[in-house]
Amino acid sequence: MTVASHTREDTDVAETISALLRRARTAQRTFETFSQERVDDVVAAVAWSIIEPARSRALAELAVRDTGLGNVEDKVTKNRRKTLGTLRDLTGAPSVGVIRELPELGITEYAKPMGVVAAVCPSTNPAATPANKTMMALKGGNAVILSPSPKGASTCALLVSYLHEQLDKVGAPRDLVQYIERPSKALTYELMDRADFVVVTGSQRNVKAAYSSGTPAIGVGLGNAPVIVDHDADLADAARKIRVSKTFDYATSCSSENSVHIHDDVYEDMLAALRAEGGYLLDAAETARLREVMWPDGRLSQRVTAQSPARIAELAGLDHPEARSASFFMVAEDGVGPGHPFSGEKLSVVLAVYRWRDLDAALDRIQDLLDFQGAGHSCGIHTADGSRARLVAERLRVARVLVNQAHCIGNGGSFDNGLGFTLTMGAGTWAGNSISENLSYRHFINTTRLARVIPPREPSEQDLFEGYFQRYGR
Repeated sequence: MTVASHTREDTDVAETISALLRRARTAQRTFETFSQERVDDVVAAVAWSIIEPARSRALAELAVRDTGLGNVEDKVTKNRRKTLGTLRDLTGAPSVGVIRELPELGITEYAKPMGVVAAVCPSTNPAATPANKTMMALKGGNAVILSPSPKGASTCALLVSYLHEQLDKVGAPRDLVQYIERPSKALTYELMDRADFVVVTGSQRNVKAAYSSGTPAIGVGLGNAPVIVDHDADLADAARKIRVSKTFDYATSCSSENSVHIHDDVYEDMLAALRAEGGYLLDAAETARLREVMWPDGRLSQRVTAQSPARIAELAGLDHPEARSASFFMVAEDGVGPGHPFSGEKLSVVLAVYRWRDLDAALDRIQDLLDFQGAGHSCGIHTADGSRARLVAERLRVARVLVNQAHCIGNGGSFDNGLGFTLTMGAGTWAGNSISENLSYRHFINTTRLARVIPPREPSEQDLFEGYFQRYGR
């Protein structure tokens, strides 16, 4: 590329993003005058644009066709469930004007928009993730520019067309939600540099770029969720939930179980329960063939990412009738790290299986596994003993510990747990992230605090240092 052509390309990138930002800022200035009721109508409009059954199915079919990832029925379920749950969380939540009064402190809190949000979205969820981020960002009075993956661009375009139709109904500017029509790294990075706020779900390269852009940002950590099966677990229930989660949308979720750690006393029984749910345990030769297919050059191949079990069996030459009809595959593992690639994130219907006797030792190995891949993200445990679950939460450096749940169903929020619905899950400083909770609309607002004079509450030194002086002297 010549210097002149390189300069033209840089100019084209800058002009493309400038045009998007110009329209977004104009729309956002109008939007920030909306009342809470009108803002909530806009959020509901976004939700309906993807939940409406015909649109949801069209988006799911297009996503599978153009990305080659996952399956239509589960994407339809995901589009509805994640959006409905997020709308539930947003309904009734204050985000315009006064959002909290603290009379005892003399404080009144006011919500203010951030401005224009750059939302980078992955190919694994090319409809649900942009819709989810858009709902949260608009709840805060912001405009959104979506940056889809190249494979997900067609799905994003269809989603935005549906969304604009709904925005027209509620009298909101269409330019509140725009997208990069021909996504590229250059355009995405330019948008990150110039937006007011960046939220990235997807590759760790994009997450690092967001945090390096100089723009306030939230990124997510790499998934690689381990789940523990304790000696007193309900094995049939645990196996069913692991199967449901492991196979959902062919494991496109970063929260899908990647390894199961089974207590020695119930190891064989749990394997039998997993087989009853459609799991197939590979022998040594089959494991070697699958490993070669999944990591042909030491890096995880996209050939198996979010593919059907039948396709994976075909690629790896798994000819046993039970393998050909399996719902997911199990690989016996006893190590962690680069020499044991099945211990890492697989983004496929492949589950590493470990056995353990001592919980402390098992947690040490699980922490090593998370340090290898999946730092800070999450862990699950199936147990009847609440103290064992608390020990896991105390010991592991993770943002979430799920108890007796299907991990990918509950980790990003569920109707039967207290986690907020999201498709963007922070993994804390363990993963180089700025948050360690599920993304919510609260991450998309600035807060002004009006502080009034209140009666003074100044303590004496004795009040604060009494315990210290008693223990250590003055």
